[in-house]
Formats: sequence, C-alpha cells, structure tokens
Amino acid sequence: MKYKLSEIGKIVGGGTPSSKHEEYYTPNGIPWLTPKDLSNYTNMYISRGARDITEEGLKKSSAKLLPAKSILVSSRAPIGYVAIANNSISTNQGFKSIVPNTDIVIPEYLYFVMKKSKAALEQVSSGSTFKEVSTKVMSNFEVDIPSIEVQRKILTYLMPISQKIELNKRINDNLLDVAQLIFNSMFPNVNYGTQTIGELTKNFDKFRKPLSKKQRIEIQGNYRYIGATSVNDYISKYNFDGIYLLLAEDGSVQDNNGFPILQYVFGKFWPNNHTHVLQGNNISTEWLYLFFRQHKVSELVTGAVQPKISQSNLNKISITAPTEEEKEIFSTRTDNIFSLIRQNELQSTKLLMLKNLLLSKYF
Repeated sequence: MKYKLSEIGKIVGGGTPSSKHEEYYTPNGIPWLTPKDLSNYTNMYISRGARDITEEGLKKSSAKLLPAKSILVSSRAPIGYVAIANNSISTNQGFKSIVPNTDIVIPEYLYFVMKKSKAALEQVSSGSTFKEVSTKVMSNFEVDIPSIEVQRKILTYLMPISQKIELNKRINDNLLDVAQLIFNSMFPNVNYGTQTIGELTKNFDKFRKPLSKKQRIEIQGNYRYIGATSVNDYISKYNFDGIYLLLAEDGSVQDNNGFPILQYVFGKFWPNNHTHVLQGNNISTEWLYLFFRQHKVSELVTGAVQPKISQSNLNKISITAPTEEEKEIFSTRTDNIFSLIRQNELQSTKLLMLKNLLLSKYF
C-alpha cells in the first residue's frame, strides 16, 4: 500500500549549535550526527558520531532529540545516507529523519525502503548551490509499505544476511587492530626516513576510468565499481585484478581524525578517478595499508572547496622502509591475519550480492 512518509511517521529536521560557544559541545554528551558520520558507514544501527553536544547546545539550536529506532536519512551533502538510531540521538540540519509509527511499519523494514529510495530522493531534490530534500518534499514522498505480517516475513530473509555482513566487518576490524599492533611495535619510527612513498609504491592512477551512472546501468553485473569511499555499483566489466590499496584522492579524503580514507581491495574491480590505486613496491601492499592507517594526511590536503590529495604530495611522504629481515618477520606475523580478512570479505561480498537481489525483489 502506498503511503506518504508523513502518514507512517513524524519527519524531524536537525540543527547545529553555534561553534562560537564551546559549552555547546562535549566529548561525552548527547550523540549528534552530521552526514559525514555516515559517509563510510555500512552498519544498520548507529549510536553516535564524531561529536556530542550538551543539553544547553540542544536547547539553543534547532537540533531535536530523536528516540531510538528513528530512521536517520541525510537530505543534503549528500542525499540518501541511512541508518537506524541505536539510542536517543540528534542530528544537524543535513537530515530529515523519520520517527516511525510502529503500528504501520517496522523500523528495520523502513530502513531498507529508504536505502532503496536514494535515487528517487535525489530526483525530487532541489537547490541551486547544492541539492536538498526539503521537509515538505520528504513528508510527501511516497513509499510502498505492505502489512506488518509481510514486513516480518521479508525481514526474516534480510536481517540474518545483514547481521552476518556486519559480524564479518567487526571480525575484520578486530583482525586489523591486531595487525596494526604488530606493525606499530615493529616500526615505531616509520614516519621518519629517507625513502619516499613514491619510491616504495606502484601507482596505477593512469589506468582508472570513470563511468557515468547511465554507463553503469547499461553494464550491470557482479564486479565492484569503486569510488573514493566505497563500492558505488556492480558492473559486468573490470580493469583491475589483484590486491590493491585505494586511497581517496578528492572529496572525502580524510576522516575526522585526519587519517586517509582507505580501502583494502582484492579480486576483480573497476575504480573510478576519485581514488588513488596503489600497490607496494618491494614492500607488501598490506604493509603499506597499515602504514597509512596510522599516518595523518591533513598537511597533504589542498583545495578549500574540493579537498584533494594529489599524487605529487602523496609521493613526497618520507618513511623508513623495513629491512629484508623485518619484511620477512612482518609477513610471518600478518599473512594469516590478512588471509582471514580476505576470506571474510569474500563471503560478505557474496552475501551483499544476495542481499541486493532480495532488495530488488521486495522493494
């Protein structure tokens, strides 16, 4: 049955407390999200973002306290990021969140509906400087919601797949933390040296090729089309096959702590022109990955409007390269870890393809 979003929930905007008042922000207060907090976020639920605000900050702004199970939908810069509030949470004005009426719609079902509505939301957005979905447009946006019984049945298929994908990610995050501890203990002074990243890596940027959305639709398939922060699509062609490190070149190039946006990729894929494509040269790509995970790149970023890490700036980073003996020890200690990471990622990729098939069938 077709419903306007305003008929199945309350549409709630957000706000930003003035940054001129330090007392409006705190390390441990009310969770407060911006769209950036969801830019590389893949889990269904979220508890907090990079910053918290105080009770005073909440009162002195248009931010609202949303209850747990609210559906958080970014409405600008960019449009269509979605997550479910795991607890009470607030957002900035870049969201049009939905507090669902659970007599009509199950929050998790509405989450999947909104995930599939990204393109449609973009089409109804407006604005000259940047596109935005207004409260009125969001309220009148129509979605198809079946009976609660049908929703529950569909969720019995989707939820175990989503939960397994998220479990694999948590396992891989833990494995990476172990590998990082090994790296940091073996190479405590790696950020200072006489060799450069340009000398120790192979750069494949010249083989990148962007594809328009129309081109990607025409060649839909099973290979990943990867952007600066994540997989953007699945297509029937690839131009890379192997183990690579992708480092965001422009747009969202660093996280809130100044570390680069990285993707450790293996197998067949097609990168667009917004991410550097690297491999280790006389060092392993895994060593390179762990180096960048603990190396801040804020000083490399240029461009006020469009942040960018140029290949030239990237290549100038000076490091202390490992000796042959250190490389052998490092490999012995970490090869099994990265083998497990790749196995889990491969399983998650297959599960994600199955999940997308189910989403296409039911939504």
